[in-house]
Formats: sequence, C-alpha cells, structure tokens
Amino acid sequence: MSWIKWVIVSLAIVVFVGAGGYAVYYVAYDMGDTSGYGRGYSTGQDIGYSAGEQIGYSDGYISGKAEGYDEGYDLGQTEGYDEGYSLGLEAGFGHGYTLRDPTYEEAVDFLKRDKTSDNEYDDDDYGVYVCSHFSRDVCNNAEAEGLRCAIVHLVYPEIAGHAIVAFDTIDEGLVYFEAITDERANPEVGECYYKCIVPRQGYYYLPPENDDTILDILVTW
Repeated sequence: MSWIKWVIVSLAIVVFVGAGGYAVYYVAYDMGDTSGYGRGYSTGQDIGYSAGEQIGYSDGYISGKAEGYDEGYDLGQTEGYDEGYSLGLEAGFGHGYTLRDPTYEEAVDFLKRDKTSDNEYDDDDYGVYVCSHFSRDVCNNAEAEGLRCAIVHLVYPEIAGHAIVAFDTIDEGLVYFEAITDERANPEVGECYYKCIVPRQGYYYLPPENDDTILDILVTW
C-alpha cells in the first residue's frame, strides 16, 4: 500500500504544480498582454500622431497656400485693376472734365456772356492781339464751361487768312461765329468772307482792302 500512496502523492504534486503553472501562465499572460497593449498603444499613438501631424501639416500647408494664393491674387487683381482704372481714367480725362456739344441757344448764350469780344483788336508789332487770339480765348472760355468749341482758319489768297470759331450744335449742326464780334457767319469756299457775316442790326460790312475770298476752311477741335 505504501507504493500506492506514493503514486497518489506524486500525482497530486504533479497536478498541483501543473495547475499552479497554468494559473501563473495566465496571470503572466494577462499582465503581459495588458502591459504590451499599453506600451504598444502608447508607441503607436506617438508614431501615428507624429505621422498624422506631418501629413496633416503638409496637406494643410498645400491647401492653405493654394487658397491663400488664390484669395490674395483675386484681391490684388481687383484692387490693382480698380487703382489702375482710376489712374487711367484720370489721366485720360486730363483735368477731370469732359466736353459736350451745346445746343444753338446755349452757344449763343455763352457768346453773350463771354467777355472776349470786349478786348481791343491790336495788329501792331506783328499782331499783338488779333483774330487768332480772339478765337483762342473764346475756345478756352467755352471749354472751361464744358462746351466743345473749334478754331476755324479761313485761307485767303494774298494774306495769312482769318480765324473764327465754331460749335457743332446738337440741334442745328455746325455753326460759325466771328470771334471778334460774336456775330454769326456762314463761310463758304469761293465766297468773300465779308459777305458771309450776318451783321448785327444796324451794321453792315464793306469790302476789305485785301482779297478775302475763302480758298479753304480748316476746322480744328
């Protein structure tokens, strides 16, 4: 019987040791699994965060740069266009005003108010103040009021000719005026100019000493 007890005791010891080892194995496995998971998670998180941060930064940088460039380009283009347009508009207009063609009544009213005809005609010393000066001043004064006015040069056979003014009225077309007296004129090539003037009431014109036959009519705006 002693050997049977020995066998039983031995088996019990083996079972006990096996069970204990099995228990220790699972305990160690659980601990290792938990520890390994934690360390792996932490390491993976760090690596994933770093990689994600790098990729996210790269993608964000590219997208942000593209969007920023487009927005900046559009804004710069708009502001540059507006500024360039304003400068170009100002340069194109010169002093910032435009001229218009008047009605016939407006042209006549302007000449009545204009004081150029009050100036004294002086042809001494090669023309101190002659017809060309009268015409120049009438045109300058008209343009100062926004009215388009032309200087008209009448070509004569023997002398330099004569200067008058004209307005391209919107109701009666191109009309001419004697700048010295503000009288209406209807110059025609081949006609003597003194016959083309419409004299004021009570006035008339005699033939001048020099031939004033009109050879050409040059209108300059």
